[in-house]
Amino acid sequence: MVKEQVQVIVPATTANLGPGFDCIGAALDLHNRFQFREIPSGLSIHYRGGDHVSQSKDNLVYRAFSRAFELLSKPVPGVEIEITLNVPLSRGLGSSATAIVGGLLGANAIGGLNLAPETLLQLAIALEGHPDNVVPALQGSCQLCVQGQQGQWVFCPIEWHESIGLLAVVPNFKLSTQAAREILPKSVSLADAVFSSSHLGLLIRSLQLGRVDWLRVALQDRLHQPARLELITGFKTVQAAAQAAGAYGVVISGAGPTLLALCAPDDRERVGSAMVSAWAQLDIEAEAKLLNLDRQGGRVLEVP
Repeated sequence: MVKEQVQVIVPATTANLGPGFDCIGAALDLHNRFQFREIPSGLSIHYRGGDHVSQSKDNLVYRAFSRAFELLSKPVPGVEIEITLNVPLSRGLGSSATAIVGGLLGANAIGGLNLAPETLLQLAIALEGHPDNVVPALQGSCQLCVQGQQGQWVFCPIEWHESIGLLAVVPNFKLSTQAAREILPKSVSLADAVFSSSHLGLLIRSLQLGRVDWLRVALQDRLHQPARLELITGFKTVQAAAQAAGAYGVVISGAGPTLLALCAPDDRERVGSAMVSAWAQLDIEAEAKLLNLDRQGGRVLEVP
């Protein structure tokens, strides 16, 4: 069914969770909102909140919106897009994934395209370049993304025990995903590969069972964090403060610089305050966001 106006809500995401580099992501209850209204022709983009975003055709929301129509060889309609930004840009919380998923869901609803969820997932992955943010952004919850030998994707939801709470602490500086990619090693030793695979297995079981004694070990990583922490001023200081306040572990959220702490739900405020204070001692402002999993993912809302 074609609609003249739709509103889409898409959750932020945190990816990697330590050893789950490029394969694990979780949706968070922090959302960007996108409203689409068909107009006779052209493009009009408005936004509020957050940093500046492009208001031309290179806007990622519009690129995703257009791609859905192009897939079916349909003309892209004129559209007015209103964006409400709550997910900070370039901070490791999946802002680009919200834009991609928002654009695809908006196009599917306004155009009555009837694209299947599997097709939307493939389009989102192609636009983002990797699945760990867009899959939970679209499907919700915590997701494991695995690519087979023939290139096909398998998506596996990971249960998240209610005894494991999380919070994101966002510093007031940005870190580009490209810079965080470029600093990664081009190869790893066999010992580090074994370390990574064993810790990933333990991480999944820790999250499922709520075994925090396992979780403290499982969050350790040798693939991406040792290199990336050099780009995040105060990482070790903030990590130590969080653990002293009761956190089970601290990891880089996505490409950073946001740090994600896992702890008992009732300890989140204390851990967040300790992390913010640790950064403040380095003259870096930061904001703690006490979060929960978003179990619904991106969705189209009724417009009143």
